[in-house]
Amino acid sequence: MVVLDGKTLNIDRLVRIAFRRERIRIHNTQWSKIHRAHEFVKKHAADKAAIYGINTGFGALAQIRIGLDKTKRLQHNLLLSHHAGVGQPCRPELVRAAVALHINALIKGYSGVSAQLIERLVTILNRNIVPVVPQKGSVGASGDLAPMAAIGSVLIGQGDVFHNGRRMSAQRALKLAHIKTLRLQPKEGLALINSTQFSTGIAGIVNFMGMHLCEKADMCGAMSLDALRGSANPFTKDIFKVRPHAGAKESAQNIRHFIRGSQLVKSHRQCPKVQDPYSLRCMAQVHGAVRDILQSARKTIEIEMNSVTDNPLVFPEKNMIVSSGNFHAEPIAFALDYMALGLAELSSISERRVFRLLDSSLSGLNAFLATTPGLNSGLMLAQTTAAALVSQNKILSHPASVDSVPTSANQEDHVSMSMNAGLKALEILENTKYILAIEMLCACQALDLLRPLKTSPYLEKVKKRVRKIVPFMKTDRPLTPFIEKIKASIDKELMV
Repeated sequence: MVVLDGKTLNIDRLVRIAFRRERIRIHNTQWSKIHRAHEFVKKHAADKAAIYGINTGFGALAQIRIGLDKTKRLQHNLLLSHHAGVGQPCRPELVRAAVALHINALIKGYSGVSAQLIERLVTILNRNIVPVVPQKGSVGASGDLAPMAAIGSVLIGQGDVFHNGRRMSAQRALKLAHIKTLRLQPKEGLALINSTQFSTGIAGIVNFMGMHLCEKADMCGAMSLDALRGSANPFTKDIFKVRPHAGAKESAQNIRHFIRGSQLVKSHRQCPKVQDPYSLRCMAQVHGAVRDILQSARKTIEIEMNSVTDNPLVFPEKNMIVSSGNFHAEPIAFALDYMALGLAELSSISERRVFRLLDSSLSGLNAFLATTPGLNSGLMLAQTTAAALVSQNKILSHPASVDSVPTSANQEDHVSMSMNAGLKALEILENTKYILAIEMLCACQALDLLRPLKTSPYLEKVKKRVRKIVPFMKTDRPLTPFIEKIKASIDKELMV
């Protein structure tokens, strides 16, 4: 069980909640803050002065005053009207991450929602009731409005959910789980949607998987290095002491470890080749730079994970309710674009190594790693697939965060597009997994062609695991199932 206190949630714990369905509970210290803020909002709901989102309309309608007798209906209507997303449903893991992050923000006691609302969110998460959230429709300011409205609507019995994997109406799922629908209090509808939590959840998951893919890229690169009879010298410790980027040092250390004891390394120590191509020689520098990007982004993401991104903010101890801009997801949009750029480069250098493995004039191996080139095309089309994915990653790497389309009658005249950045980053992440799977497929075939010489004991174990799901190809066979199997094994390892 993960205990949420609004301050200490990190990416690793978020992944446990999202993917492993760990249950959550609220730290006891937070309940008094929640009660105090909620009572403060109820007290001010009847104020003569306009308080945004409590006794006024929303966005460009903020100038319209709402009577006390309609403040609860106002919140109900907000969830209905803002549930406007389109497209395929987001993966349940992304939704679970967003729900957990939103709970973690609300319990800090600056949003003014009731304990009852928070308890309902905890219950639906712990009982695996996952709101159906369309992928498209958020501009990332005022937060992720449409996705969060899809989540919030479930509390009032609207929309659809996945309940233990089955899609059904929210009303039916709540009835089956013996959960009552919620009658929203002043400001609660606004607090449910005005947040960056969906984009932040995506960012946390991309970061977690991206960090693990860097290690996978080091391993695949080491296999290709050995299969191409590349030199281990560019990964010597001294090189990274004089340019001590942390990520490069870690990648170089990994590569040294992965190829230690290789018979192939020993077999070509006296060869006349002076230098390897960049895709081999600069592996640690490129992979390491991606690592550094992800590490930098992680800091931003974890700050956001423990932040309040609601509007207006409630400060009972100072007798203040203040309109603000914490819902603007620019920090997360930048982080997502930055991570997407790094992952695209991780895939790009991997594809270059695949290309070298398949070109006999560069590899010294059979053309396209076929046992009988000509009669068999071997792994020719594996590189073509990798090239298509790399090209798509380049297109997707255009930053979403530099774009802005004004909304809400120009009241919301500059937005972050963080959700678009997140969806792009997720696609780049998936493409990168496939490209690394293709490199592993090709490197294993190449290493087998170099028998009786063996790679390192570590990489021989890796190859043995691959051979349990993908055979050595003596004749042409469909490559799609093999690529998919290796990619599935990468996914599984990421979640161990």
